[in-house]
Amino acid sequence: MITQIPNPQLFKQKALQWASTFDAVCYLDSNNFPDRYSKFDALIAIEVKSSLIANAENAFEQLADFRTENPGWITGFFGYDLKNEVENLTSSNADELEFPDLYFFAPKHLIILKENQVEIISEDEQFVLNAIQNYPTHQTIESSSINIQSRFSKTEYLDAANKIKEHISRGDIYVTNFCQEFFAENAAIDPLEVFSKLNAISPNPFSGFFKWGSNYILSASPERFLAKRNEKLISQPIKGTAKRGKTTEEDEIIKQQLRSHTKELQENVMIVDLVRNDLTRSAKQGTVKAEELFKIRSFNQLHQMVSTVVCEIENNITPIDVIRNTFPMGSMTGAPKISSMRLMEELERSKRGIYSGAMGYFSPDGDFDFNVVIRTILYNATKKYLSFQVGSAITYHADAEQEYEECLLKAKAILQVLGQQIV
Repeated sequence: MITQIPNPQLFKQKALQWASTFDAVCYLDSNNFPDRYSKFDALIAIEVKSSLIANAENAFEQLADFRTENPGWITGFFGYDLKNEVENLTSSNADELEFPDLYFFAPKHLIILKENQVEIISEDEQFVLNAIQNYPTHQTIESSSINIQSRFSKTEYLDAANKIKEHISRGDIYVTNFCQEFFAENAAIDPLEVFSKLNAISPNPFSGFFKWGSNYILSASPERFLAKRNEKLISQPIKGTAKRGKTTEEDEIIKQQLRSHTKELQENVMIVDLVRNDLTRSAKQGTVKAEELFKIRSFNQLHQMVSTVVCEIENNITPIDVIRNTFPMGSMTGAPKISSMRLMEELERSKRGIYSGAMGYFSPDGDFDFNVVIRTILYNATKKYLSFQVGSAITYHADAEQEYEECLLKAKAILQVLGQQIV
């Protein structure tokens, strides 16, 4: 069923509110950012027809079988610790969230919004349309007092960052993404209300709300991990961050400074090279190229430097092979990739889990699109455990104090939504 809707924003809001009453929901929102590779403005997958839960060992193989059995739309997430399946790595840090490494489901109902048109794919399409149009205004639950804590004190973070620089000086790695967790115990929140606030304060092109039972992903991600469009693969790593200015003039000065900042340019080009190398494993020979380098994109909270790397997919490579060949996203690992991931496992104090992983969909035409799970709140409602992580790139030229400030800048929108400040 395809129908016109007079108020797409209101329909989207009510559709998500209705969808959130089910045990499984995947909501992906482009927030109307221009993107030539996007298939829709928003997608909502609702209720489980068939699902897969898997952990690192043979998760990609299980997903390949699940995809064969479910060739239509499927949505889900890849946890960062699938790195242990892709490479000879381990994860032994604390994990309070208890998400699986991989979860996908084929939905009973699917809603696709594009401009003022909605497409509903369901066995009872009229029921879905009526349910959304008649859904009452969402009643919010008052959030409890949330006490945000950090796994690192500022001093501990600075010490760890400087230790990483020592490894770089020795030639062990060139660049890495060092992450720290902020968390709250006994946190009672309304996940949908928190997501709605986050999406309003920090609307980003790869935002999403994912519900799996009592586990939630509330994401304001600005970054695409990987997409497939016909025979073309697209990866858009972000490396390079700057705050927004208070005036238009100040904003332009900051953008020019970011565009010419040696350290930011270095970390971007190193990750572009890493992504290019990852894509060669799935590409037709000679087709991997940087379509865009060092493009500055502005979001509500900050400016980011984004590059676009593309290639043509090799004939015998499946979409799931492509993801396995490039996972995890290079912007969240570092280079060399395996050495960086191994070192971060030693220095970080929390299992990354869904953070640094990917969330998105496979479509019936063989295409797919996945974000990088950053700028994201993760929540286990059963345990009332809330978590978000932030990271920054450590290079030879990195200043540990500035990298700590960058972490707080990236956490700004989340802290604002939760009514918190971290000194």
